[in-house]
Amino acid sequence: MTVQPFGLQPEIVANAIPADERVWVPQADNVWFRPLLLNTVSGGWCNLLRVRRSGVLSRHRHPMLVVGYVIKGRWFYREHDWVANEGDFVYEPPGETHTLEVPADCAEMITFFNISGAMIYLDEYGQQTGYEDVFTKLEMCRAHYEAVGLGASYVDQFVR
Repeated sequence: MTVQPFGLQPEIVANAIPADERVWVPQADNVWFRPLLLNTVSGGWCNLLRVRRSGVLSRHRHPMLVVGYVIKGRWFYREHDWVANEGDFVYEPPGETHTLEVPADCAEMITFFNISGAMIYLDEYGQQTGYEDVFTKLEMCRAHYEAVGLGASYVDQFVR
């Protein structure tokens, strides 16, 4: 066995799409996320976003880059004329404002996102209405996992 540097956190190896529905954390109506990595050092996170039956992730922007890969279904941004389909890669430049929506005829969408920094929620005038970062995501997970019987510490396996 190779000796690793002192203090190195172990790898995370997890079944990305869990059999236990309780692992999905509710975020909005018909919107859930499944944490894969909550990076408290650099302030980013990786998760699966799942949206069902024409759900919407409110208008927001990211101060840093975001990348995604569509695993299932399709989605679009109301502010653009393209659709991200199953198998598509998406790059979102820092500062881009958008509203993610899943079409009504798509029963379920699952996309892997690697989010650097934060999500800043905005109203139609561009004024901030909310904020999420790795620490608010961590608290959302702790509260949800406690409420569904997995225990608040369940999320600790995804924290680095």
